[in-house]
Amino acid sequence: MQGWRARRTGSRWVAVAALAAGVLLVPGAQGAGAEEGEDGMGGPAAPAEYSYLQKAVPGGTLPAHAYEDAAAEAAGLTRTAGTWESLGPSNIGGRVVDLALDAERSDTVYVAAASGGLWRSTNAGSTFEKAWPDGQTQAMGAVASAADGTVYAGTGEVNPGGGSVTYEGTGVYRSVDRGKTWKSVGLRDSATIGAIRTDPRNPRHVLVAAAGSLYTDGGDRGVYETRNAGKTWHRILRVPNGSTGAVDVQFDPSNPRRVYAVLWDRRREPDKRTYGGVGSGVYRSDDGGVKWTRLDGGLPGPGSDVGRIGLGISASEPGRLYAVWGNASGGFGGFLTSKDAGDSWTELPRNEDLEESQGGFQWWFGKVWVDPDDARHVHVAGVELMTTKDGGGTWTGEGSAIHADQHAMAWDPRRSGRVYLGNDGGLYRSEADGDGAWSKGTQQPWTQLYTVATTPQDTSRISGGAQDNGSLRSWGGVTYNSYVGGDGLQNLINPTDRDNVFACYQYGNCFRSTNGGNANKYFTSATVSDRRNWLTPLQFDPRDPKVLYYGGNRLNRSTDGGITWQVISPDLTGGPSRDTYPYGTLSTVAAATDGRTVWVGTDDGRVWVTRDLGAHWTKVLEGQPWVTRIAVDPVDPATAYVTLSGYRSGSAQPHVLRTRDAGATWNDLSGNLPQAPVNDVVLAEGGRLYAATDQGVFTSRPGSAAHWYRVGDGLPLVPVDDIEYDAVNQRLVAATFGRGFYAIRTPE
Repeated sequence: MQGWRARRTGSRWVAVAALAAGVLLVPGAQGAGAEEGEDGMGGPAAPAEYSYLQKAVPGGTLPAHAYEDAAAEAAGLTRTAGTWESLGPSNIGGRVVDLALDAERSDTVYVAAASGGLWRSTNAGSTFEKAWPDGQTQAMGAVASAADGTVYAGTGEVNPGGGSVTYEGTGVYRSVDRGKTWKSVGLRDSATIGAIRTDPRNPRHVLVAAAGSLYTDGGDRGVYETRNAGKTWHRILRVPNGSTGAVDVQFDPSNPRRVYAVLWDRRREPDKRTYGGVGSGVYRSDDGGVKWTRLDGGLPGPGSDVGRIGLGISASEPGRLYAVWGNASGGFGGFLTSKDAGDSWTELPRNEDLEESQGGFQWWFGKVWVDPDDARHVHVAGVELMTTKDGGGTWTGEGSAIHADQHAMAWDPRRSGRVYLGNDGGLYRSEADGDGAWSKGTQQPWTQLYTVATTPQDTSRISGGAQDNGSLRSWGGVTYNSYVGGDGLQNLINPTDRDNVFACYQYGNCFRSTNGGNANKYFTSATVSDRRNWLTPLQFDPRDPKVLYYGGNRLNRSTDGGITWQVISPDLTGGPSRDTYPYGTLSTVAAATDGRTVWVGTDDGRVWVTRDLGAHWTKVLEGQPWVTRIAVDPVDPATAYVTLSGYRSGSAQPHVLRTRDAGATWNDLSGNLPQAPVNDVVLAEGGRLYAATDQGVFTSRPGSAAHWYRVGDGLPLVPVDDIEYDAVNQRLVAATFGRGFYAIRTPE
């Protein structure tokens, strides 16, 4: 397990992980003023908050279909020459939200990656090949294989968070050639899909749990049915309100006429998360979906504090069910069983290990899996995989042989004891019914990356921060490996010394190394800031890489490679505000080549510049959305480019600005860019700009700065969070949030 999560033990939080040798964490080193919050430092709400507050304008929410609309705009732009090349990692993996076994072919497994598309393995999960087009949304929610080999995929992730906003999808798709080609078959307004189930008696009969948008009410929500393989759909279970959707639907394996569904009332608003409500509950139909009954008899009744519910159905003991539920804030609610198909329920004895496994964010899991051959053998999703062999009387947790945060499981009906498991680290296989004997395949190319670092000294040397998989490096082993743990964030490689590297995990906990990351020294404690962002900026001075800048809410400067630090600014933010920006921190730092000028941007929409190394600061922009990046002209320190985040729903507010007079005046360079967050900007030789967005990478040619082109072919439709320009080797390297690193040659 290369990532980590925080787990409550008594009143303390401690790291729970099996970390590779050399991987570092500093427990409790979150940084002064950073809020642990209801989920703890490692909970998935923290990176989701960081991402949501960028991509939603202050005080607003994410507009419906914003990603899809911007993707359509991107598709209409002219492409430049060149082809992107995947650089891996292929061995790390990333979050798997669902999996399915091919009903006709042994050892064939389909994996739905959260923001990395759909993948197929024909060797029991050892290696994978693409089973989804690069040009479609890569945000996945569910996958199913029918008895005739037809594959159904539902786009849009139900889980609310985990390193990003929940990227919404474009409905349900069908493939009759095992993923080579796909056809859209409807429910385009579903936003997120919780589950797809195919009738074992009729492959054209399919049920879909449509969860709807996390951010806006309405759309396709509830349980939908098709009896003609997706040509037409009928909603067979309606939802009680606009914020409730279906997150699960299951045929009873002992009686396919009996169907169960789980509804979840959830909503993300500008100032709060409401992951529970009166709409949450378990429903049963005994006539194939014509009539439904909301189950109670011991299950929590309708209430504002009822959160996500997970349901497991026994195949070997008809009528035996299990349910786990949480409250609206993510706390553990209880674990129950029924022996009469859900008419009545018994709450099983409280178990501290089971409760702690939910981490305070039970809404991230909500899954129960019952051994098809043993009704007392049950697995429950949590930070750890929790297992009972006596129907809930006692529990054990698996937290060392597998990665944290469990999301999907399936037994192989052709191989006794074989179980597949999907979690935040990828796909695992057990030959012992999930009770150990775990192995992980060697090729899982769907890693979610926040950042990338390169060096002109060696084009094979790449590092970057990965969601829940630490800071990764391409050296130090035969494959990519993690050398600093947590959620990997800012990474740097000294352009003049490839062994001098820097890596951070959340809230600005950073390390420096002089031997390529084999030994790392923690330096955040030498900096001074009251608050630090989830992704705290750390940058080299372009003239001298021994000079570095580190931004909390104050800017720190080091002249000795990060050993000692001096504060060179006051608080440059408006302070934290729970209503708009909970951080109040610097979000980007850019030093000019004159050795005196430094530009900074903040998460509360301010841009500052100093022309005398911090003796005096001038605020040159305010009232903007989250400032994602600043690039300074290498010849003229008064010329800078500023990029802004936020989906604007058709607003003309800029995403790219330029000043040529140190911020006295600004020009809007957004031009024909898609109306989407711009996550990064770099200035290449000759004045060419490159911009990274949620819909790919774009460039403007010198002399036409407000006219943009899509960069090259071969880059999947996946968010690009960071780009690095290598002028010496004429290439651009991108960190994608779901498909790893990509590179392309740039014009000379």
